[in-house]
Amino acid sequence: MIAGGGAEAAARSREGSPGGADFAPSALGTRQHWDAVYERGLNNFQEYGDRGEIWFGEESMNRLIRWMQKQKIPLDASVLDIGTGNGVFLVKLAKLGFSNITGIDYSPPAIQLSGSVIEKEGLSNIKLKVEDFLNLSTELSGFHICIDIGTFDAISLNPDNAVEKRKQYVKSLSRVLKAKGFFLITSCNWTKEELLNEFSEGLELFEELPTPKFSFGGRSGSSVAALVFQKTRDFSLDKPS
Repeated sequence: MIAGGGAEAAARSREGSPGGADFAPSALGTRQHWDAVYERGLNNFQEYGDRGEIWFGEESMNRLIRWMQKQKIPLDASVLDIGTGNGVFLVKLAKLGFSNITGIDYSPPAIQLSGSVIEKEGLSNIKLKVEDFLNLSTELSGFHICIDIGTFDAISLNPDNAVEKRKQYVKSLSRVLKAKGFFLITSCNWTKEELLNEFSEGLELFEELPTPKFSFGGRSGSSVAALVFQKTRDFSLDKPS
């Protein structure tokens, strides 16, 4: 979950076909941008106790928690927060009793900030790691639940070959997610249909989570897509591009 950048700033911006292969490049897709965001966030937290904003708002986290509770996900299930940002989702999970949770982010200041937030909350059962999801260490694997709130969106905006980075994201997901495990993704850049296409191999749609709707010009839609996939088999590990 990337927090602190503002979801509105990452609204859909496309070039090319409606198939979703091309986004206009943005600083929101670069590590330098997020390092700067979280350095400011860390300073604000140290000075004022401000944890920073949450992409898609508090409801984006509550929506996922309601689903996990409805599915009776065991409290000892291994959970990975991909792009944990300020770590507030990890805090929520820990306070609900989840005991095997890990947050990763490729931005060292983000992990510093999330560590500070977690320490202030008095929590000690959360694992944090500076980790680039597109270049994983071998020790990350076997998660029952993987969660992404805005991270795939940011990767899609990377100015340096975002298409290949999206493919690598899918390969990394195959590595870390257990068979029959669940992948929960929230996106403001991708529609349900586009996400189904991006994550079509080795995953099946388990459930679409309700999100706020809007109406304009006689048509209705949603500005946010929230989907739950289940892994059916290993995928995209050795498949040629």
